Amino acid sequence: MISNIEKYKKDLKILIERGNDLLNAFQYECFPDDFTTQLEQAFKGKKGKAKIISDFIESLPNFRAEYQKWYSESLALLRQLLPDRVDDFIDLYKKPKTKRKDITYENYVIEDALQGLHVTRGWDKEKVVGADAAIPRFTQQLNILKSVHKRFESSLFDIKQLVRADLFDSELDAARELNQKGFMRGAGAVAGVVLESHLLQVCENHKIAVKKKNPTINDFAQLLKDNDVIDTPDWRKIQHLADLRNLCDHKKKSDPTSEQIDELIDGVAKVIKNLF
Repeated sequence: MISNIEKYKKDLKILIERGNDLLNAFQYECFPDDFTTQLEQAFKGKKGKAKIISDFIESLPNFRAEYQKWYSESLALLRQLLPDRVDDFIDLYKKPKTKRKDITYENYVIEDALQGLHVTRGWDKEKVVGADAAIPRFTQQLNILKSVHKRFESSLFDIKQLVRADLFDSELDAARELNQKGFMRGAGAVAGVVLESHLLQVCENHKIAVKKKNPTINDFAQLLKDNDVIDTPDWRKIQHLADLRNLCDHKKKSDPTSEQIDELIDGVAKVIKNLF
């Protein structure tokens, strides 16, 4: 089975390639003539240059349509591999919480560009700032993502969480096999332990103190909600997983069903891949 480290390396490579394509698309959108001129210089002397340039431009993605997916996937990867740069990455995209007195080149963000914000002044509509102001910000986001490569190569890279993720994947695979063979309670108990361990790690990642001696899944979920790590819908989903897990741990009149255990395992797998 491919390790989580190799998965992350593969995902990172794909995201960087898509980011480079999006950067080209964004530059062409903002400066089509200059971008085309640069391509003509790059392909100078090439046979069929006009068609090469035409095909290249035609292959570019739509920045406004594709950026959000790239942003979400890149953010999830950074939260796992380079959490100290997550806030920087978000700030380059998101409008500041405090209202901006004026929108200038210095405080224009990628979200403004996606919304088509274009600021002018005077009767002659002199341009103050437009989408091109977000190009340096997207370039910075792409550079942050590229810096993850050095994280893999550095001797300081802490692989504890990646190794733990491999272990969790293996344990959930074992839980699925137990469920298929009819050992529903055992399968649910294994999935519950994985969820508890992961939520404890998430609390540690966010420097949330866990004071209770023997905290439960619900205790962890409440701490994460109180510290704004998860919202109410996610809190309720984790509570539901805790209820399913309790069906396995406490002897009741009836055993949990195989479908309930599948729901628990799938829910835990989703949590450990999306909550960091």
